[in-house]
Amino acid sequence: MSQADLTMEGHSTAPMAGPIFSIPTKKFAMWLFIIADTMTFAACLVAYGFLRNGTPDWPRPFHSITNVAVMTLVLLTSSLTMLTGLRAAHAGDKPRAFRWVMITALLGIVFAALHIREWLGLIDEGMRMFKNPWGTGLFGASFFTITGLHLTHVVSGIVALLAVGVRYKSGRYNADDIEVLGLYWHFVDLVWMFVVPLVYLLNLSH
Repeated sequence: MSQADLTMEGHSTAPMAGPIFSIPTKKFAMWLFIIADTMTFAACLVAYGFLRNGTPDWPRPFHSITNVAVMTLVLLTSSLTMLTGLRAAHAGDKPRAFRWVMITALLGIVFAALHIREWLGLIDEGMRMFKNPWGTGLFGASFFTITGLHLTHVVSGIVALLAVGVRYKSGRYNADDIEVLGLYWHFVDLVWMFVVPLVYLLNLSH
């Protein structure tokens, strides 16, 4: 047998190395979803900006930033609890990881409740999808569309947190699944950081 044959045989029996930059399928799918969803939110916010700048009687219905500040604090805190849960999962501390994931879900519920209460308050003041007492009816359509889309993501995240948390506790999911869910939750928090200044702070009443 020649030296070349020996070399080829040696290579054939050696284990194949995986791709250097390989990404797990679930994480890759989540990143693709986040990229696509980023474009959706970006389109909504850009359209909102054009409507607001091109409408002279754009309403400014918000009298205080207290409620949105509390909502923002709750959502930012939920990102920290999600991160703590992920670290516990990677450390193999399953009870602690499960507890922090459930706390994250609870904070998400608090955020959703505050958001719905805000909606009900605006509706009580006469705001609808295409009319309100303050100016153009386009405000209601854009406000409910953007905040409603974000709230839908939050509620979906809460359901996912509960489902993944329970399955993780039972051993059906592992730390990688917690990490993938964390990517989604942090994305939802990041989107809110763009919604607050554009939809709320710029519409504070004088």
